[in-house]
Amino acid sequence: MSFVANLLLATVRMAIPLLFIAMGELYSERAGMVNIGLEGLAAIGSLVGFLVSFVTGNNWIGILCGALAAIAVNMIYAFATIQLCANHTVYGMAMNIFAPALASFIYRVYFGKGSDLSQIQLMKGIAIPGLKDIPFLGDLLFNQTPMVYIAFLLVIFTVIFFKSTRAGLNYKAVGENPKAAATLGIDVIKTKYLACVICGALAGIGGAYLTTCYSNTYTEGNIAGRGFIALAAVIFGRWSGGGILIACLFFGFCDALQIRLQVASIGIPYQFFQMIPYLATVLALSIIGGRKLGPKASGKPYRKEER
Repeated sequence: MSFVANLLLATVRMAIPLLFIAMGELYSERAGMVNIGLEGLAAIGSLVGFLVSFVTGNNWIGILCGALAAIAVNMIYAFATIQLCANHTVYGMAMNIFAPALASFIYRVYFGKGSDLSQIQLMKGIAIPGLKDIPFLGDLLFNQTPMVYIAFLLVIFTVIFFKSTRAGLNYKAVGENPKAAATLGIDVIKTKYLACVICGALAGIGGAYLTTCYSNTYTEGNIAGRGFIALAAVIFGRWSGGGILIACLFFGFCDALQIRLQVASIGIPYQFFQMIPYLATVLALSIIGGRKLGPKASGKPYRKEER
């Protein structure tokens, strides 16, 4: 039972960065913006979040600055794809090359090339009185950092926003048929830029979570493919908030399991266990990923002058 409890606790913690990044991609794709540059956005958010937390001693400021940095980087993608009608995939991959390199450069300029890893104080957890005393579920759901609660509230808000509000329906219309949406008075260009801002912010927060709430230091490559796994979680979750939550918990469970198996000393090379999250991603997409398409206008350029 102790093993199971620790495994589920690790599952929640590892699912949170995936959840933030995947929700950012959901808001992006719902407006027709297929952004595969999540890995890069999370990387720059991770570095800036750590660096600002190190300088100020405040994790909240670090997370906020991580979000702002990712927004700034994502505006390159936004301008190229919205104003210049460039290919979404090409500029998304460009972000995956540019942003991690920029993060590495900033880290080496500030901290130098020494072998000592700088560390910060992690964000402290907040236990909800009464609920934290529930057997088994208390520590799992109600004794976490504030970012965990914010992530779950974000899912609830997203489900309500897209299903029960006029603004959410207008937002989805941009991703389904932008020309028809424009005839109804919806500002398509503004919505697409807003989607890029939200995507950048949430991906940056997901990256900053890793260095302010999960690990107390920054290392190159700490995102470790989470941007691509989050992209898969959006497809696996059928472009819905609830589905993405389940998908992220599943991938978080696979990640937590491979770490537990690595330290179990069962005589199998640890590299095999490290493949578990990625194999699970490929398997999930191969089984159910292609049965339903996302927004119809995703990745397609929108030219306002065309009819």
